[in-house]
Amino acid sequence: MRRSLVVLLALALSGCGTMAAPAVLPATSATSATSAKLSAIPHAHPQVVEPLAGAEPVAAVTTAAVSDPVGDPNAQAPSLSEIRMELKLELVYARATNSVYINPLRYVTVWERTDQGVDAVMPTGAPILAPGRIKILAVEPGWYAGQPLVYWELLDGPDAGKVQYVAEEITDVATPGLILSQGQVIARFAPSGTGIEFGWSTPSGVTLARATTGYEEGQVTPAGQSIRAWLNALGAGAGRG
Repeated sequence: MRRSLVVLLALALSGCGTMAAPAVLPATSATSATSAKLSAIPHAHPQVVEPLAGAEPVAAVTTAAVSDPVGDPNAQAPSLSEIRMELKLELVYARATNSVYINPLRYVTVWERTDQGVDAVMPTGAPILAPGRIKILAVEPGWYAGQPLVYWELLDGPDAGKVQYVAEEITDVATPGLILSQGQVIARFAPSGTGIEFGWSTPSGVTLARATTGYEEGQVTPAGQSIRAWLNALGAGAGRG
């Protein structure tokens, strides 16, 4: 009886030992699986990025670095005198020389008013002469009352680079692009019309009076007074208008 109890106790202890061993194995297997998963996760590898030759450095963008796309709210428009100065500079193309001009309107019989330029009357067929060496710039066929305007650039003399015009009662007008020598015919006085007007122009064909001070019909302008004084200096006898 005592021997049977000893055998049963031994078997019981043996069973307990067998149950203990498998309890350790699952823990070891889970640890291996976790290690495998961790090794599979990609890790960052710090690198130094070298700039390319000639490349601009990239600056950090901050609120202070962002500029307002709107212009200066305190900026003011240029004054009328500044605009007039810019127009004056745009008229200069040829270099001034010591050449002397001739009176282009030597055949005028009646001098009339001063407005955008100087108005005058001539005998039919009388020529308007090139005061110096000039280049015909363009012709506007219907400038006023269906009558043309031709304007040209002075290529020599003290006013080289400035532009002049003659308009209204003219015919036989020189072709644009021609370079005329002093004394050659720009146009001739037509049989009918509203007389001629001779004055300063701009390269765009707008009279200097309109481009600077503006003009209303019959108004005396500084540009008109200037061209009358210019003609008188050449002996035209145009009076004061």
